[in-house]
Amino acid sequence: MADSKIPADIRKLSFEDALEEMEEIVGRLESGQVKLDEAIEQYARGAQLKAHCQAKLKEAQARIDKIVLGPAGEAGTEPANLD
Repeated sequence: MADSKIPADIRKLSFEDALEEMEEIVGRLESGQVKLDEAIEQYARGAQLKAHCQAKLKEAQARIDKIVLGPAGEAGTEPANLD
């Protein structure tokens, strides 16, 4: 899902906050106490939250991949492999 399809309020969330909201949505949906229309809206928001979390994880992985220990144990950088 492209970043432009993720609402601004979700893009502002940290990974942890987005994950927490997603867990709350799953709990409500699993309870079976949500009306169909609300369940569909919640499912759609959950999908947006998931896409946001995946993007955050990809960003974090790229940053981590750039940190590599050199042969003498010094910290160096290397291009990230985003595949």
